Amino acid sequence: MSATIDVLLPEDQAEGTRSQVLRWLKTVGDTVARDEPLVEIETDKVTIEVPAPADGVIEEIAAAEGADVAPGALLGRIRAEGAAATAPPPVSAPVKTAKAATVATPASTGTRISPAVRRLLAEKGLTAAEVRGTGEGGRVTIDDVLAAGRDQKPPVGQESVRRVPHTPMRRRIAEHMVESLLRTAPHVTTVFEADLSSVLAHRAEHQAAFRERGTPLTLTAYFVAACVDAIRAVPEANGRWTDEAILISDRIDIGIGTALEGRGLVVPVIRDAGALDLAGIADRLGDLVSRAREDRLTAADLRDGTFTISNHGVSGSLVAAPIVINQPQSAILGIGRLEKRAVVVSENGKDAIVVRPRCYVTLTIDHRVLDGHQANRFMEKLVWRIESWA
Repeated sequence: MSATIDVLLPEDQAEGTRSQVLRWLKTVGDTVARDEPLVEIETDKVTIEVPAPADGVIEEIAAAEGADVAPGALLGRIRAEGAAATAPPPVSAPVKTAKAATVATPASTGTRISPAVRRLLAEKGLTAAEVRGTGEGGRVTIDDVLAAGRDQKPPVGQESVRRVPHTPMRRRIAEHMVESLLRTAPHVTTVFEADLSSVLAHRAEHQAAFRERGTPLTLTAYFVAACVDAIRAVPEANGRWTDEAILISDRIDIGIGTALEGRGLVVPVIRDAGALDLAGIADRLGDLVSRAREDRLTAADLRDGTFTISNHGVSGSLVAAPIVINQPQSAILGIGRLEKRAVVVSENGKDAIVVRPRCYVTLTIDHRVLDGHQANRFMEKLVWRIESWA
């Protein structure tokens, strides 16, 4: 029986997602325990840790830091505990920097630290012990590290221009945006306005009950449910272009654009949203957003969405057009900031000016898959559902 055990990149990475070795947490000769984190892998969507498959000693590092790796690729080898050592590999293992070595490990902090938090601690020159954790069980989150970093005073004479190197995630987000907008899909955007009076009344009536069961009832949950109805009316919005045909998915898997401060944007997916009621959607949405902000998403959480929602209004934006389509999807809904507006309504045959809570909604489409009249029909259905909520 072989004395060495291969360390492989898991096969369940998202199809087409490029992965890169971000950082080795161990070097050749280090003793490791089964399930102990060995290496951080960063994709364009999420950072994962690959654990040790068994107890033993690191014998070889086959994929150096910065190397692109495919699912199933050999990352390194572990010599099983008690097995005789073999000759050292010709390529030496990467050396940890002194800065990275100062970062507290999960064993020294008493709570697990995510790869992104560990990296951010190193960038800020902090240890986990110096940061007050506000996550579950005292877990240190990205927001905790950023807050601690803001409290630090810059050294005397520090330059007024701060250089922020591109992370692999930021580079790949940029590549995907350019590829989608300029080289792949002709983007067209239609703009509608929605009155949220009915939704806000329903939310006010049920929010306390949702809170008691530990589920946040957000406005995004209502838009997810409305999108399900609109997609059923216009199935092409749930499709994608290929050279041979338009492929339309029967299952509705809706991605939610989620901004992570200091990192970029991820799109966790609500699976089979068409089979969920509002409570089920709100529950899935709350779980995904919470885990995204604590950097606990997995590659599976981000895979195979068929439609995307970008609630850019939460950060103050009124309208955004176009919002870049999340390839290979064919449409993305944008939700602007909710605000009270004066509008003219007809009541008993007379016009009156009233104040209503309203927001702009946009649908950006791949014009190869959908035409303008289909986009407008989608939006008419969505707005009708939002405005007639009961």
